[in-house]
Amino acid sequence: MAESGDLPTIREPSLADALIPLLTLAVSIGGALALFGMQALDGPIQTALIVCCMVAALIALKNGHSWASVQKAGQGALASITSAIFILLAVGALIGTWNLSGTIPTLVYYGIQALSPTWYYVASALICGVIALSIGSSWTTAGTIGVGLVGIASMLEVSTAITAGAVISGAYLGDKLSPLSETTILASQMVKVDVYTHIRNQFWTSMPAFLFAAVIFTLLGLGRVDAEGQTELQKVVELDSLNGIFRITALNLLPLLLLVVMSVRKFPASVSLLLSAIFAGILGAFLQPAVYAGFAGEESLGIGGAVKAIWQAMANGFHMESGVADVDRLLSRGGMSSMLHTLWLIMGAVTFGALLDEFGLIKRLINPLIYRAKTIGGLFLTVFASAFGLNLVAGDQYIALVLPTRIFRAEFAKRGLAPQNLSRLAADCGTVTSPLVPWNSCGAFMAAVLGVPTLLYLPFCLFNIASPALSVLYGYTGFKLVKLDRPMDTKSDSAA
Repeated sequence: MAESGDLPTIREPSLADALIPLLTLAVSIGGALALFGMQALDGPIQTALIVCCMVAALIALKNGHSWASVQKAGQGALASITSAIFILLAVGALIGTWNLSGTIPTLVYYGIQALSPTWYYVASALICGVIALSIGSSWTTAGTIGVGLVGIASMLEVSTAITAGAVISGAYLGDKLSPLSETTILASQMVKVDVYTHIRNQFWTSMPAFLFAAVIFTLLGLGRVDAEGQTELQKVVELDSLNGIFRITALNLLPLLLLVVMSVRKFPASVSLLLSAIFAGILGAFLQPAVYAGFAGEESLGIGGAVKAIWQAMANGFHMESGVADVDRLLSRGGMSSMLHTLWLIMGAVTFGALLDEFGLIKRLINPLIYRAKTIGGLFLTVFASAFGLNLVAGDQYIALVLPTRIFRAEFAKRGLAPQNLSRLAADCGTVTSPLVPWNSCGAFMAAVLGVPTLLYLPFCLFNIASPALSVLYGYTGFKLVKLDRPMDTKSDSAA
């Protein structure tokens, strides 16, 4: 055994140590976007993140940490996203079989008939808001109903980027206000308040932000009134195409019903998605035999051909060549393989964030900000900067939610602010802004499942922009801030 004097000396990181990985991230990702444009997410940004991980690891080694400690931090990061990995793969499989079985074509068929282009954006936001509130998952909502709504948008010749923004706005509203949401539960648990107390406090930023978004989406839709004639013609063409390829029946929506029931009954998300995908594949073999036979490359459908079609759709997605470009573009998607670039992105981003956290580089940047935040408004702005900054550099909404609640909990108590103020602020600034960052796990997920690059839908995530803005504004105005009867003794909390 080594003598205690032989152990390496661990040095606290300097400001330069903390800044170098972030500057490397900014330069490498900026360079990737400049050189490759929207294709940067197909590998260049992932490579940049791996290089940033190496830079952070070298700084940790310079400060006396062992390579074993670096490996342990990386292993912990990957373990933390196990659930997200299986959800992503399950969503890929679900999109593939829902396209193959006729579930998404049926959603599109009915949606084109029911939804007017004039009210399409605001209706998309409301539909996703209600569903996410019911099942407690923004990812599941976007990966199922959201996919259909973006598909309908392309058929109706309305903007897919605005529709994606509306889908994400509604999905995150419902997620924030649902007692079934894991991020909502986590935010309340981190500051030790009842989840319903947290939700009631969330209401005062979430609903005004969503009303603002709904007004803007309505105005954007009203601006399309002059295109109604062309859209009506487009409806007839696409409806005939879909009805000619698939047997359109309400039975095709049973996989969606199964997914909602399992989500409400709190089945694990990955299990619910995968079971719905398999059920859709089996059901579709009876309802769409011609489509299955064609996809499997057989003249008539047998059991072997059905299994082959389902397996292929889950693995590599559904592909067809109907001769109608919009229909082919809508339905030729999905499969677990389609999520591999997204998984690569998430693994790199979360590992980088874990290294920054584990070796004190994040705290080295945040602690001076806390010291300089002399006012309540300044403190709220500092929490926003920290949470959004963590979404940028750590690439994961859970890190952006958990770390600010841990770091600022004692400071809020010291200033006489009730903990639900911090849980609301952290959710508004950490959870809600996560899909706005292309290399964040949420931004990568939304871009992958909706088929719209993050930088294109970002300006239209109106709720996700307005919610943190309102939360910070409340800090400056004092509106709807809950005060403690007296400032708490934070010595024990700080020690923890």
